[in-house]
Amino acid sequence: MRIAIVAAEFNYDITAMMLEQAKDHIGFLGAQLGPVAMAPGVYDIPLLAAELAKRSDVDAVVALGAVIEGCTDHDELVISHAARKLADLAVSSGKPVGLGLTGPGQTRLQAQERIDRGKAAVEAVVKVHRQLAVLRQT
Repeated sequence: MRIAIVAAEFNYDITAMMLEQAKDHIGFLGAQLGPVAMAPGVYDIPLLAAELAKRSDVDAVVALGAVIEGCTDHDELVISHAARKLADLAVSSGKPVGLGLTGPGQTRLQAQERIDRGKAAVEAVVKVHRQLAVLRQT
């Protein structure tokens, strides 16, 4: 199994740690790391994830990002639209798409405490990929 990753550059102090943990966990689970793409922010992840999902050498995509609460409801808009597009991508591509996005409504400290969500997204795509293989054989 080969897993691609799209990570947001915004809040890079957090997303860089998420990315490193996700990469390490891919190897730990016996999968291979595919291409890694960097998006300016969480809002931009779905387009890059869609391009990666089109590739025949990619079995799953993991999206990584941290949306931190600001003075407006912007964080809710960004995360909800990105999450919806990533869910739609999984269905339309027939490939697992891991939601390693944190937020909305979180502080920077809470985002730092949630860097392990990248690992959780990797675990999810591996499990879904295995289950899809079983379902597609029957």
